[in-house]
Parts: sequence; C-alpha cells; structure tokens
Amino acid sequence: MKNTNWIAGLLIAASAALTVLPIPAQAAKNVLFASSADADFVALREASLRGDITESGRLAARLSDYAIPSYVEYYRLYPRLVSAPEGEIRNFLGRYDGTAIADRLRNDWLLILGRARLWRTFDEQYPLFVLNDDTQVKCYAMQSRLAKGENIAKPARELLVQPKYYGDACSELILRLSQEKQFTDIDVWHQIRLASEYGFGGLARRLASQTDATEKQVSLAIDKPGPVLERGIVAPRASRELFIIALGRVARDNHEKAARALNKILPRLSKDEQANAWAQIALPASLQLSSEAADYWRKTWGAALSADAYQWRARTALRIADWGMVAKAIEAMPRELQKDPTWVYWRGRAVLAQGQTEEAQSYFQSISSLSSFYGLLATEELGQKIMVPAPPQPSRPDEIAEATANPGFRNAFKFFDLELRFEGNREWNWQLRKLSERQLLAAAEFARQSDVLDRMVTTADRARVELDYTHRYPSPHNVIMQAAVTPLGLDKAWVYGLIRQESRFVKAARSSVGASGLMQVMPATARYVAAKIGMTGYSGSSINDTQTNILLGTNYLNMVLAKLGGSQTLATAAYNAGPSRPRLWRTSLVRPVEGAIFAETIPFSETRGYVKSVLANATWYAALFENKPQSLKQRLGVVTPKDDNLTELGDLP
Repeated sequence: MKNTNWIAGLLIAASAALTVLPIPAQAAKNVLFASSADADFVALREASLRGDITESGRLAARLSDYAIPSYVEYYRLYPRLVSAPEGEIRNFLGRYDGTAIADRLRNDWLLILGRARLWRTFDEQYPLFVLNDDTQVKCYAMQSRLAKGENIAKPARELLVQPKYYGDACSELILRLSQEKQFTDIDVWHQIRLASEYGFGGLARRLASQTDATEKQVSLAIDKPGPVLERGIVAPRASRELFIIALGRVARDNHEKAARALNKILPRLSKDEQANAWAQIALPASLQLSSEAADYWRKTWGAALSADAYQWRARTALRIADWGMVAKAIEAMPRELQKDPTWVYWRGRAVLAQGQTEEAQSYFQSISSLSSFYGLLATEELGQKIMVPAPPQPSRPDEIAEATANPGFRNAFKFFDLELRFEGNREWNWQLRKLSERQLLAAAEFARQSDVLDRMVTTADRARVELDYTHRYPSPHNVIMQAAVTPLGLDKAWVYGLIRQESRFVKAARSSVGASGLMQVMPATARYVAAKIGMTGYSGSSINDTQTNILLGTNYLNMVLAKLGGSQTLATAAYNAGPSRPRLWRTSLVRPVEGAIFAETIPFSETRGYVKSVLANATWYAALFENKPQSLKQRLGVVTPKDDNLTELGDLP
C-alpha cells in the first residue's frame, strides 16, 4: 500500500503541475450527473487516485459499457500498477496506443521502472513516451545511462536546474553522479545552494552526505544562519560553503547585514567563492527591489547561478538603464534562457542602446511574428504597428464535421460535462499535436460552436498560418460587458484582455484561493464592491452569475485604476497582487521607467507574467474592436517613482 500511495501522489502532483486553467470545484456530490454511470465513473476516479484497489475494481466492473472505456480500465489498473503483471500493462498500452491516456500510463510505469532500476524495460519504453515532460522520468533516463558507464555530467547539469521538479529520481541522480566522480564538489555544492535558494532544505541535507559537511551543519546554515555568519570561516571548504549558504538565508531578511558579514571575511574566499557569495545576497536584494542590488550583481560575474538569478541580474540592470550590464547579463545566461523571447527582446534593446542598430533589428525580427508581449514590442521596435491580419477562409462544413467526429474531442466534452477539466484539457490538447493548420482552424470553430471557449482560444493559439483572431480573442457577453463598462468609462478591450487571462471564459472557473467566475473575483472583494455600488440582494452564491460577476469585476477594476492614477500597467498588477503592492514597487524606482521595464521587474513571478499577458491581450482586443493599428508601448505607458495625484487606498481590498 505504501508504494501504491506513492504512485497516487505522483499523478496528483502531475495533475496540479499541468493544469492550465482554474479547475471548478470537483466534489462528486455537487455534480448533476446525466446517469448513475457518470456518478460511478467519478467515484471510480476518486477511489483510484486515493489508492483504493477494492473499490476501484468494484466500480470498474459496473462500467463495462461506459462511454470512455480506456479511462475505466486506466483507473482500475492505476492503483495496483506497482504489482500488476507486466503483460496487463503492455496489453493496455497496445490496445490504446497513440492515445493520451496510454501516454499517461506509460509515464506512470516509467516512474515505477526507474525507481526499481529495471533499466532494460525502462530503456525500451522511454523512447515511446511522447510528451516526455516529466523531469523525474528524465532523471531516471540519466540514471540508466549512468548505469551503463556513460559520462552524463554535462546533460545532467543542463537538466538539474529547478529543485521543485526533482523528486526522488533527480536527488538520487545527483548522489550517484557524485559517487561516480562525474559530479565534483563544486557541482554538489551548487545543487545544495540551489536547494537552499528554492526552499528545499530536505534535499540540501540529503546531499550533505557527498561533501565534507554534515547534515546537521547544512541544516544550521539554512535554518539558523545567524550563528553561522557570526562564527565565520573556521575550516577549509565546507565552512566556506556553509557560510555562503547562510549569507543567502540572512539576506532574505536583511541584505545589508549579509553584505557586512561577507565584507569581513572576503579575503579568505577565492574569486569564484566571492562571486557565488555576492550572488546569494544579490538575488534577495533584487526581489526586494533594493537600490544596492545592482552593485551586488556587478560582483557576481563568473558565478554559477540559478535560472532565477541569471534573469534577475538582467532585470536589475534594466531598472537602472545600465544597457551594457543588461547585454552582459544576457550573454552570461545559459543558451536556453537566451533564446527566450524576453531576453531576445531586451538583448536587442541593449545592443540598440549601444548603437548596434543592424544587430538589434535582427533580434527584433526573430520574434516579431509572435503574438505575445515581446513579439508585439519587437514589432513596434521595427517601426510597425500592431494590426489584426486578414482572416483565413472559414472552415468548411466537412472540416468541422471531421473535428466533431474526433474521438479525443468527444472524450474531452464528456469530461467537461463531468467537471473533470484536467482530463478534458489533456484529451483535447493531445489531439492538437496531430492537426494541420486547417484542422486547427476547424477544431477552434467546433469549440466555438460548442461554447467551449477556453479550448477555442488554446486551439487557435497553436496555429501559425491560419490565424483567426476572433478565435484567439473572443468577446462573449458583449451586451452585458458594454452595459458594465460604459457608465464607468472603462476600456472594454482591457477588461476582455483580463478575462482571457483570468478564466479563459470558463464561467464556473474557481481558483485554488477561491476566486470565482469570468473575472475571478474573490468573495471578500465581491462583498466589498457590492456594498460600495449599492447592489441589493447580493449573496455569495451569485458570484458565478455572468452579469453579476462582470458588474462586480469591472467596478473593482475601475476602483483600482482610479487609485493608481489611471495606469493600466499598475492597475493590472493590482488586480492580481492587491493594490498596495504596485504602489510599493513603484516607490523603489530611482527614475521613471517604461511600462515594459516595470512589468518585467515585478518581483512576483505570477504577477509579472499576468501583467504582460493581460496588456498584450488588451492590445489585440483593441485592434479587433477599433479596426485600426495599436501600440502596446503606449498602453504600457511610463511608471514614475511617485505620483502626487494618487489618492489613498482606503479600505480597498
């Protein structure tokens, strides 16, 4: 049963990690099922995920004629996968070859095979894993190669960059690489620093066995860093590394204190150790938007950084308009990070600021076809405006009929009916991998006709040639929306851009923190706004009503906008992170900055991505609504260190 629970945990964790949209509450008792078979199926799923073999078998036996037999069989097999005969697993994979659920089962099985070190079967199955999106499976594949005597140090370093995805497989890989002398002490201490930076103390303590430090010493450096700094460096390698880790922990609360402690012992560290030590201070100082952060970062060249640290070094340089430092910081990033449109764009801006116009244009040109935030900014840097392209030829009836008959889409709709959005999205997205441009267009239209707008948007976003922007940027409930925004004088394009990011037009969307509906309004915020605008008869149960949700959401957005001086950039950040935080972030500025720089240097990763997505969305909506060229730069505006015209926030939630 212990092993079964471990497997169940893996699937639950994977589901949480891969969910793209807020998932409606999925308590089976609240679902109005079309049949008792539907109720049995949802109960089967729940029993399977909690590892109840007996109940799973009993329920599956009652579903011999259910509409989605592959999932019935999967949920019967899943809780006993550890002990199931290999022939039964292979039989399932063979019968459902090429389906999303077969690839899911192969993922589950590969984790079991890797944990058991059954490398022959693992090596046979791994190339058949289509999505190959599980870091733990990739770490087991590395372990298999290591067991055959291959030198995998370089690809392992490239893979092992984010401890939250490691699990047992990747931590075991690090230990084995160290034992096989493919990872040096430098590699192991880098992984311990990563674990500490990302809050995985257990991993850091486990890796201590491969160093000359003890588990207790690593624990003290992470959990009680003050005494470690006071003690200073008392022994060779381990003491210096522990001191560096403690610096990072202290810097989270007081980077000045950490910097003073480092300066006291600086001569006793090597050049590389000094760079690593300053990096431990620079990252938390950057996240606090400290004015000293840039000076710290200038002392880190050559340090082995985390992905976050590489990017924050560049972001900190952006905030102070040190374009030479921006360029140098991007050039120092790993190759994959450099390819990100974010850093392609800012690299173009950096070389442009240094007079290298032709090189800058090449960077902008390489991403200008993207419809996302930095694609739009690159388009404007090339002297072009943002315009909606001519629509493609509409889908023919036979093309839509083909989409309607797609078994994966039918499965997806069945799951949506049962409020199992994760499974529905997986089935739908699996089909998109195989579709041509015309087929994608037809699938998006099929989703529109079926009123499943989130899948319409996702499908349309996959297209690269057949670009229907009414599919990408739908505007349902326009009468309700117009009635809500007109009295407020609110930008309708901006509101739709926000809804597209918040809920993808899933009316019953509910986030993990309790936000509900199209505009993802929090219950407390809904009550506040309802009281402020004098809405009578409001109750929490009405928050998912389309008209009520839009009325409350738009009024709150308008309140936030008024309190933040009319800046859509600040107000968008406030809608996601709360109105007090953008005010705090702007006060740390030493000069006015472009809205794009402000957005890129927001210290909350979720809010940073949110602001960029919402304002890019709003730009496209405006282009659709107004049928004329648009400017994202103009929409972003300029953010200044302070604005004397700002009003007090009062009790605004």
